[in-house]
Amino acid sequence: MLRNCFLLLFLSLTSFTLSPPKQVTVYLIGDSTLSIKEKKYYPETGWGMPFVNYFDSTITVDNRAKNGRSTKTFITEGLWQPVSTGMKAGDYLFIQFGHNDEVPTKKSFTTEDDFRKNLTLFINAARSKQAIPVLITPVARRKFDSVGHVVSTHTVYAQIVREVAQRNNVPLIDLDAKSQQLLQQLGVEPSKFLYNHLEPGQNPNYPKGKIDDTHFSELGARRMAELVLKSIEELKLELANHIVKANS
Repeated sequence: MLRNCFLLLFLSLTSFTLSPPKQVTVYLIGDSTLSIKEKKYYPETGWGMPFVNYFDSTITVDNRAKNGRSTKTFITEGLWQPVSTGMKAGDYLFIQFGHNDEVPTKKSFTTEDDFRKNLTLFINAARSKQAIPVLITPVARRKFDSVGHVVSTHTVYAQIVREVAQRNNVPLIDLDAKSQQLLQQLGVEPSKFLYNHLEPGQNPNYPKGKIDDTHFSELGARRMAELVLKSIEELKLELANHIVKANS
């Protein structure tokens, strides 16, 4: 009888210790600055591409960002619904829009009021699934004035993201401010290496060359991903415990 009790205790402890770790999905929704690129656009790289490599095996990064999308078109084109349906308790929803919402001449243009409403819709949907929403201000374009100072190109819509985050008590990653700081530290010429700047003949995908101060090179995407990772740690999100360190 005593032997059977010990056996049952051993089996119960073994069962407990062998329970698989909880799997968490980090959904990324947004535009071309973080999306997965087709091979024909290489070396253009969204920051969401290197971002997937920094986490342990319990974290799956599901990058649903798409080129050219705004909060409005992400919803109207049916890209949002699968994310809303797929989220589960403990997952994360990283939300970074603004590049395409703020341009009045684009079909993706979203009024300031609708931008607020759409961000709030994403937040409420995540919370209804007991997932964790995280707002991200739109990452900086590379723009300097005549004396080498970084010029903000997202002033209005980045501020809306900050206000929505504060109003809804949502963690905020101010990637607009952090990426501007990085550009300023590097300066006018070195900062070109972060973006898709190519000389004619340098890359077969761009035989005529390319000057693009919005989309990133592989290096730039990695540096932006690192800014996001650092912010995750600064915010003390539980997700930070799953970032893999070089010496771990």
